[in-house]
Amino acid sequence: MLATAKGPCDEAAIHAAAPEAGAAPGSAETGRWVLAATILGSSIAFIDSTVVNVALPTIQDELAATQADVQWVVQAYALFLAALILVGGSLGDRFGRRRVFAIGVAIFAVASAGCGLAPTVEVLIAARALQGIGGALLVPGSLAIISASFPDREQRGKAIGTWSAFTAITSAIGPVVGGWLVDNASWRWVFFINLPLSIVVLAIALTRVPESRDPEAAAGLRGVDFLGAGLATVGLGALTFGLTEGPARGWGSALVVASLAAGLAALVGFVVAESRGSSPMMPLGLFRSRTFTGANLLTLLLYGALGGAFYFVPFNLIQVQGYTSTAAGAALLPMVLLLFGLSRWAGGLTGRFGAKPPLVVGPTIAALGFVLLARPGVGGSYWTTVFPAVVVLGLGMSVTVAPLTTAVMGALEDRFAGTASGINNAVSRVAGLLAIALFNVVLAAAFGSALSANLTDLDAPPTVLEAVVAQEDDLAAVEPPPEVDEATAAAIDTAVDEAFLGGYRLIMLIAAGMALASALIAVLVVEGTAIRAGAKEAMAGA
Repeated sequence: MLATAKGPCDEAAIHAAAPEAGAAPGSAETGRWVLAATILGSSIAFIDSTVVNVALPTIQDELAATQADVQWVVQAYALFLAALILVGGSLGDRFGRRRVFAIGVAIFAVASAGCGLAPTVEVLIAARALQGIGGALLVPGSLAIISASFPDREQRGKAIGTWSAFTAITSAIGPVVGGWLVDNASWRWVFFINLPLSIVVLAIALTRVPESRDPEAAAGLRGVDFLGAGLATVGLGALTFGLTEGPARGWGSALVVASLAAGLAALVGFVVAESRGSSPMMPLGLFRSRTFTGANLLTLLLYGALGGAFYFVPFNLIQVQGYTSTAAGAALLPMVLLLFGLSRWAGGLTGRFGAKPPLVVGPTIAALGFVLLARPGVGGSYWTTVFPAVVVLGLGMSVTVAPLTTAVMGALEDRFAGTASGINNAVSRVAGLLAIALFNVVLAAAFGSALSANLTDLDAPPTVLEAVVAQEDDLAAVEPPPEVDEATAAAIDTAVDEAFLGGYRLIMLIAAGMALASALIAVLVVEGTAIRAGAKEAMAGA
């Protein structure tokens, strides 16, 4: 995702992270160094959640990768980030937030070097998984460090505003810079650029940022839920593997069936473990709140639609529409700018109308944006094809994000704020992870069916048609055999483009349906912005 890389509740987590007992407000100079370290540290993780999508078509071509391979380049990172981000926060509370943050940055830097040097797509996928582990340590650490370093509410509010503004800017320019690097240097520089930034972050963090920790966690009164993290990782990983590999290996494949079964079993085990554990990373008692449950279901559907749809947008723009990587990176920029410019206005909507109306209206507008993305064919001006859809999507998400955060945080007592924001953040990341896999299943099926139908109309030898169909798993990257004449090659390219667009339109309409379903959830479930009457009693068992 571009504009939503941080997740809907990352900023709220800053409010929730408690400073170390007895910590005094830091000096202005220390505060500046803290902001520099946390902004840069968060930015490298957020940028890598978005900018890599722009490089995927080039990576697919240069490393001779299938669509499933490049999907894993994104999924490996998202999997470990989503599954371990709550544990990353717990480790910081126990062992020191600065220490865990610095370890996360170091892991991220080593993994980035591995990505940039990767000789094969398999090595790249492994390095991306390591990046996800690093990101799971540094992202929650950066938020908690800000809270511990700015215990004064007014100072903390200013720090939050500064952090939000700069991370929004980096999220906006990241895909554009990444696209330029792909076009003018190499896709490998998308990862190499993290190295100097990481060195700067480590230097500041280790010399200028004060250490902090949660006294209860450090004293062993609150454990780290390693069992839950392991089950979540195995469950999400196995389920994602089965969904990703199913179209290529066949749904009857023993490996695919076993992966899906193991994934579901592990996720069931996760729920059981969280219900019985002494220090669960996802306390199930929190879901006694109807609004909290509804807000997270809304997040799952809306952010799933956004993450799943936007994964495929660069493939359409670059491989079908002929955009450069730089242009593809800039194509969604209006959405980011709208989110940035309208965030304060959208936050005021909740105060005037409550959370429910914006959470109905915003996703409904976003659904229209997805429908507009499904409208264009091959060719046409950006200003009449992509731009209107991106603007409408930006408006819809701008209306939604701040009220969603308010609904999540207001559904529970203040003492659960950190856990609530962390869960909602994790849900948004899991949503994108699973949606990409599911959308790929739909797109692959639609593409294969349409490609076969389109090829029957071509006057080409059977061997040529078989060679094209054999590349079916590559989707829009399918190429005509080298021995065909120019006219036949052009006809095959057209058949491939039209087949991809058919599947692309279908997943955009599914995304629109998911957005509308999230609006319906807001109508039926979300109750308001304040803690409900009796919430203390409802949360007592959490």
